[in-house]
Amino acid sequence: MKRIPLFLLGLFLVSFNARAQNWPQFRGPSASGVVEGQAAAVTWDAQKSVNTRWKTAIPGLAHSSPVVWGNKIFVTTAITSAAKDETRYGLYGDVAPVKDDPKHIWKVFALDKQTGKILWERTAYEGLPKVKRHPKSTHADSTPATDGKHVIALFGSHGLYAYDLNGKLLWKQDLGVLDAGWFYDPDYQWEYGASPIIYKNMVIVQADIQKNSFIAAYNIKNGKRLWITPREEIPSWSTPTVYEGKSRAELVTNGTKAIRGYDPVTGKELWRLGPNSEVATPTPIFAHDLIYVTTGYRVIQPIYVIRPGAAGDISLKNGKESSDFIAWSKTRGGPYMPTPVIYGELLYIVSNQGVLTTYQAKTGERVYQERLGGKGGAFTA
Repeated sequence: MKRIPLFLLGLFLVSFNARAQNWPQFRGPSASGVVEGQAAAVTWDAQKSVNTRWKTAIPGLAHSSPVVWGNKIFVTTAITSAAKDETRYGLYGDVAPVKDDPKHIWKVFALDKQTGKILWERTAYEGLPKVKRHPKSTHADSTPATDGKHVIALFGSHGLYAYDLNGKLLWKQDLGVLDAGWFYDPDYQWEYGASPIIYKNMVIVQADIQKNSFIAAYNIKNGKRLWITPREEIPSWSTPTVYEGKSRAELVTNGTKAIRGYDPVTGKELWRLGPNSEVATPTPIFAHDLIYVTTGYRVIQPIYVIRPGAAGDISLKNGKESSDFIAWSKTRGGPYMPTPVIYGELLYIVSNQGVLTTYQAKTGERVYQERLGGKGGAFTA
């Protein structure tokens, strides 16, 4: 995998037309991963241009997703100076980072949604990577975010950047070294992976790293830090989300030591819940006035369904599966990498091994379970 062919964008946009809603952040509006009223292609072939509108080659490596506003698509990438650069895929237990990590250029691209034409590209940072990456990772793992006026790009240890939609740099922030890796051995660096989100006039960043983890908010107009809250956390790769409730908003974060809710305006912790799995990666999602948080590495693979308005430690006691603030829960079945999807009354969870399990979203009753078809052996999105 020497470069990123953006034929996936062209495929996606066959159904995501100009009248469709914007796709402003990781997993779209409210991180739901759902597009209403669109007939997406079930099969496609990029090489033969089957069910693809266009494809545009973007140099470098990136696991970041595209975001869409109006007729523009925004993507990020990290381009190596080496003759060859690649990332691995599949399921295996290797924890060592890449051995050679030469000079890179971190870039933001804007493309025309209808044609795939590159409208502009900007270099955010150039130099040696400040941390190494896992062989399955890249140096551009964080999905950008936009509110239609600003494009926010986060390149981990290499900074937080804000552009306008025409590519003008508005501000940048050095967040320090965001070293996210194997918490049992700090020499095994894997690269940062959480994405920024926009809430009202704020850019919110969750940084669960080897030392001095934090969550912080920055003024979207000038980059000034509005608040920062330390987190007693080891590295995780989950993106936060904001639940807009009837009585208050709750900034919800996944994490190994605890799932937490914060006041997004002040950064004050409202509630916390445990225990949780190591390597917390799935993003919290919302539906039916409930908050869904999952993880699936070890020691447990929990599914927690939380009622808003909680306060303090709401961890379940004595083997209980529900409480005043926990609608239902399970200690097994949470996904390791993929974030679940809720559509209608059903919660869909896919394991890394490709097993789809569906639950009644309000009650936790299992509806069905089956293995997905296809040639792939690993599911990570």
